[in-house]
Amino acid sequence: MDKQQENNSDWLLIFSAWLIAAVSTLGSLFFSEVMELTPCVLCWYQRIFLFPLAIILLIGLFPLDKKVVNYALPLAIIGLLFTVYHCLLFYGVIPENLQPCSQGVSCTDDNMVLFGFLPIPLLALIAFLMIIILLLKARTRT
Repeated sequence: MDKQQENNSDWLLIFSAWLIAAVSTLGSLFFSEVMELTPCVLCWYQRIFLFPLAIILLIGLFPLDKKVVNYALPLAIIGLLFTVYHCLLFYGVIPENLQPCSQGVSCTDDNMVLFGFLPIPLLALIAFLMIIILLLKARTRT
C-alpha cells in the first residue's frame, strides 16, 4: 500500500471515530434537551469524556494529524470505564448502595430505556467501544 492510500485509510478510520463521537454527542443532547431526560451523574461523567472527542477528532482530520489518536484514546478509554460502571449499575450487577445517582434521575430508571428495549448506557458503551477500536486500528497503522 502506498503512502497516499495509507493516509486515506487512516483519515477514514479517524473520520469514522469522529462521526460516532459527533452523533453520540448530538444524541446525548437530544435526550436531555428535546426529550427532557435529565442526565444522571454517570451520564454527566460520560459526557465529560465524549464531548471533547467530537472536537479533538475533527481538529485532527483537517489536516490529517495521526497524533490525534494519542490525545483521543485516553478520553475514550476513561469514558468507557464510566460507561461500564453505568451498565453494571443499570443491569443490577452493582448493588444500589454503590449508586452515585442518589439525587436526580436514577441510573436504573425506566426513562433510561429507549423503545422499551434499548438502554441508553448500552448505547454509550457501544459508542465508546467503537471509537476505541477505530482509534486502535489507526494507531497500529501509524
